[in-house]
Amino acid sequence: VALESPGWGAAVAPLAVSVAASRVYTGVHFPSDVLAGAALGAGAAFAVRGLVPARAQLVPPARPRAEVPALAEGEGLVLVANDASGTSDRARALRDVLPKAEVVECAPEDVGDALEEAAGRAVVLGVCGGDGTVNTAAETALRHGLPLAVLPGGTLNHFAYDLGVEDAKDLGRAVRHGHGVRVDVGRFTSGRGQGIFLNTFSLGVYPELVRLRERWTDRIGGWPAGLLAALRVLRADRHPLEAEVQGRCRPMWLLFAGNGTYHRMGLAPGRRLDLADGVLDVRVVHGGRRPALRLLSAALAGPLTRSPAHAAVQVRRLRLAGLEPGTLLAYDGEVTEVEGEVRLEKLPEALTVYRPLPDA
Repeated sequence: VALESPGWGAAVAPLAVSVAASRVYTGVHFPSDVLAGAALGAGAAFAVRGLVPARAQLVPPARPRAEVPALAEGEGLVLVANDASGTSDRARALRDVLPKAEVVECAPEDVGDALEEAAGRAVVLGVCGGDGTVNTAAETALRHGLPLAVLPGGTLNHFAYDLGVEDAKDLGRAVRHGHGVRVDVGRFTSGRGQGIFLNTFSLGVYPELVRLRERWTDRIGGWPAGLLAALRVLRADRHPLEAEVQGRCRPMWLLFAGNGTYHRMGLAPGRRLDLADGVLDVRVVHGGRRPALRLLSAALAGPLTRSPAHAAVQVRRLRLAGLEPGTLLAYDGEVTEVEGEVRLEKLPEALTVYRPLPDA
């Protein structure tokens, strides 16, 4: 616990010590037994940290630096919070850190309008919610030329965590001192429509999984819904997606494009260590008779760029043609349908965001 959070470690330590002492006091164990057990436990903790690194080990570089306003008490920051994400506690925590910041709590269907209104009077636009809400805020910030302050308020919070923002204290420190960076933005166009993604874009089985997960989340919770949706998708009788990728027709179960390169750290899920590397991290799981086996093999292959199950490449733009109308695509947890040819491209260092510096 202490390796992940020193504060919680200090709180748990007295309980651990009292349990160890009680085993010796009651005569259940010799002192050497307790010491050996403590050594084994500590060794296991360090071994697990090697396989699944703590977030403090995965802090991305604070570059390229950006000039952003330093708001000592938060005056000029207007933060829109999606109350469907359970953001009330986080919004109160932000008020404690930045007492003059304005916080607007609204329902999910009103987030877009609330962000537009906030952008009209804000020096800094803020957002608290999941990755889909942050995506909407980023579009608004780009359109109005405002820096964005992101407070994690959803289930996964990929973008905020990759920035190094864990809570209101992290964000407050960055806003007070005026610490910011410029980050890349991914953009996709499909027919006449277009959108951006801060995290990922995908085609194939994943958009169907997202749609099922969202349908069941309110009834059984986010993580159980995700697991049930994955089982449902993998067991379904389906055919691989057919698409023309960079001029070649390919069957595939999944196409994933990350806004920046995702790195595997031990057995942990991928994290981005650089949010302004200028590339799309494209992973393709090849088509075959058994999607579950193919997807599992691709996951275990990890950093390998080529395997019988999948391929990986970093590019600046990508063109996908030959997709059936109505094919689902997912971006930052949102799902829509394909309309004609799909093009992906990078907008290098397009968005300015607040990010706490490690030494601040």
